[in-house]
Amino acid sequence: MEHASFPTLSRINRVVSKILEWITIGLMILMTLLVIYAVLARLLGQSLSWYDEAAAIMLAWITYYGSALAALHRRHIGFDNVLLAMPKKFRIAALLVGEVIVLLFFFLMARAGLQVLDVLAGDTLISLTWVPIQLTQSVIPIGAILFMICQVLSLPGYLKLTAAGISLEHAEIEEEVESELEKNKDRI
Repeated sequence: MEHASFPTLSRINRVVSKILEWITIGLMILMTLLVIYAVLARLLGQSLSWYDEAAAIMLAWITYYGSALAALHRRHIGFDNVLLAMPKKFRIAALLVGEVIVLLFFFLMARAGLQVLDVLAGDTLISLTWVPIQLTQSVIPIGAILFMICQVLSLPGYLKLTAAGISLEHAEIEEEVESELEKNKDRI
């Protein structure tokens, strides 16, 4: 559900959001099916030698793609209360400095991830020897780049709200309270 206080997502934000949602949901479904299959196999006495390795990789992928989605909707860890306690001109400066630090961190992570991929060239998983480790670890630079893109895409709306002194966290809580009050007004 679109947050009432958050500016309407641009068309590109909506498209990116849908893509990331489908990727994340798809990975979660695959992980669920893998766990069910592994449990059934274990119950039948046929333990899967590759389960732990595959499950750990899928969990990492869910985390990276999910964090990019969280960045797009500004649902990652933030410091709204600290920013909003500052005078407006310092608030905006602090927000921009924070954004630069986050983007720099993820740029360095993407760069390091690409270097790791070079080092891992030719290596394969231990239990699934036909799967290159470069494929499994490609999520590091891809996830970092996606996070940066989503952070930049969500910045204009977040900047506008922060400049207006609106907290995403508080506005969401207030909206939920209003929604619940509206649902339960007949009971009161």
